[in-house]
Amino acid sequence: MEDSNPRSDLFEVLRNKALLKQEVYQKTLTTFRQFKSVIIEMVRDYQERFNGNEQLIPFDFRDRGEFEFELKFGGDVLLFMMHTNIFEFSRTHEVMKTNYIHDDKTRSYCGVINVFNFLADSFKYNRINDIGYMIGRIFVNRDLHYFIEGKRELGMLYNNFSTSLVNRDSVAQIIESAILYTINFDLLTPPYDEVKMVTVSDIQASLDNMTLKTGKRLGFRFQADPAE
Repeated sequence: MEDSNPRSDLFEVLRNKALLKQEVYQKTLTTFRQFKSVIIEMVRDYQERFNGNEQLIPFDFRDRGEFEFELKFGGDVLLFMMHTNIFEFSRTHEVMKTNYIHDDKTRSYCGVINVFNFLADSFKYNRINDIGYMIGRIFVNRDLHYFIEGKRELGMLYNNFSTSLVNRDSVAQIIESAILYTINFDLLTPPYDEVKMVTVSDIQASLDNMTLKTGKRLGFRFQADPAE
């Protein structure tokens, strides 16, 4: 029997799009939890290896909620954040030109996990004006295929959206690459002309909340980092 409801097509489109996004969300959440699990395992391995060492360098996990956690090592913090919404690539994005997407448009809908790098002292001393950098973002679709936009080590993990699958090995590789990039992403002094003058109020305020900005590439846009 045919459906006589004139809105049936509209309802079907609504349900299909919502179900697709729910599926992508669940796959991204599963991936995010796998990131968390692998990092907890890495922290345990690190502590077992160096426990008792008088000069133990921090390598610590901190859970900040269902969609956020951090890994602190040395003087750095990597902050992993899962966005709760689902996105699609723009029509001009290189991914949209692949056969993988042409064969099934629903594969272009992805969840996103962002990875930020901050100085550990920024949190320790509550320097709220310090700058962090997004070093990569991981896109995950309904098939558990992933694509990475990032810098250096992370960017090199692009491989191929059609064949790159989320699993424990690939997650560990991404985390290790993020750590390596962060270790090699050193703190540079800002240009002298940008810091040679400072107001009395900045100095007075800095005694309370460190309003003078610190960042690994302060004074430069990360997208055009001259140290790349």
